[in-house]
Amino acid sequence: MIERYSLPKMSAIWQEEFKFKAMLEIELLALEALAQQKKVPLPAVKRIRKKAKFNLTQIKKIEEKTQHDVVAFVTNVAQYIGPDAKYLHLGLTSSDVIDTTLGVQLKAASQILVEDMERLLKLLGRKSKKYKDMACIGRTHGVHAEPTTFGLKLALMYEETRRNLERLLTAKEAVSQGKISGAVGTYANIEPQVEAYICRKLGLTAARISTQVIQRDVYAQYMATLAIIGSSLEKFATEIRHLQRTEVLEAEEPFGRGQKGSSAMPHKRNPVICERICGLSRVLRGNSVCAMENVALWHERDISHSSAERIILPDSTILLDYMLNKFIAVIDGLIIYPDNMLANLVKTRGLIFSQRVLLELMDKGLTRPKAYDLVQRLAMKTWRDGSHFKDNLSGDGEVMKYLVKEDLDRIFDLDYYLRNVNKIFRRLGL
Repeated sequence: MIERYSLPKMSAIWQEEFKFKAMLEIELLALEALAQQKKVPLPAVKRIRKKAKFNLTQIKKIEEKTQHDVVAFVTNVAQYIGPDAKYLHLGLTSSDVIDTTLGVQLKAASQILVEDMERLLKLLGRKSKKYKDMACIGRTHGVHAEPTTFGLKLALMYEETRRNLERLLTAKEAVSQGKISGAVGTYANIEPQVEAYICRKLGLTAARISTQVIQRDVYAQYMATLAIIGSSLEKFATEIRHLQRTEVLEAEEPFGRGQKGSSAMPHKRNPVICERICGLSRVLRGNSVCAMENVALWHERDISHSSAERIILPDSTILLDYMLNKFIAVIDGLIIYPDNMLANLVKTRGLIFSQRVLLELMDKGLTRPKAYDLVQRLAMKTWRDGSHFKDNLSGDGEVMKYLVKEDLDRIFDLDYYLRNVNKIFRRLGL
């Protein structure tokens, strides 16, 4: 069972020690199942389980000659078992052991990623509630649009992370598979009951049908999920990078004591962690393309997927684990500048209220085109000469045919734009 060895850190899952432990357990479980079918003597199985072990150095030496890792592994284990080794690997093909081991590894790796995601989700929920009512400017096309709150920015990340956690749980279930079905998937030399026994003991699902291998669309789905999560992290990190720009400076990733931002400019505080996350997300997306290329194999199996998977599966799970932990640290230590948020809110001298002026004029009887042209004319005046939009409105005779001072005071009320924030948070369960 997978519980026989504790879940190590992510990198350890992809070390040969973990892999060969899982392979050995699969071989031993196969013998137990065969003993139940009276195909292997039970006393021999007990002796084998007591004696069975492996030596990494010796496996490597044998592999230099055999050029086959599973043959080298079985040969080395047999050296410790003695005469009973004739029962080892009985009816199995290499991919039975390799793909089932991969199921063990990916299940363990996925559990770490799930725990990372759960920590990030909890943190984003707490932070979004903390800043729920902190008003800031919303931007479309990078240009000031209408007021929002910093809590809503974080709540958006929260909900996307929740969706990604659901995707990851689905992908984890998909890759937590094993297969013990022989050379072309027909169970010619080993019965389906053996597969069922091994997978049950390992906490895996038995593939409903396979060839010599589990079909690679399963891993393509998994890798696509990791790439989506990475893309979301890039999206979140990009937002923080924008907010850290000197001209904006509404939020900033943590900057440690003794940290240096530049070899030439001592004043620099750069968003290096967020930039690193953005760069690594590209690697995840590239690896997901490779996983899709692995889906098409010749006939019942070729080996073109194997070499690629030995890189992309460990690298991607290790990378995402790293990225999630780095982003958790960014959100946990995020530096907020509420005064700058307020300064940016008023930077455009009231232009952010233009849509409400438009709607108010329409409510007073103007057509949309006429009201739009009227509001735009005065908005462009504000852009040109630096005057305040509200002053331009109140000083325009045509506008004031329809509006009074009290209307303008009501239109330029920030609270109007934020009145539904609590409803959004309730919808998210926050």
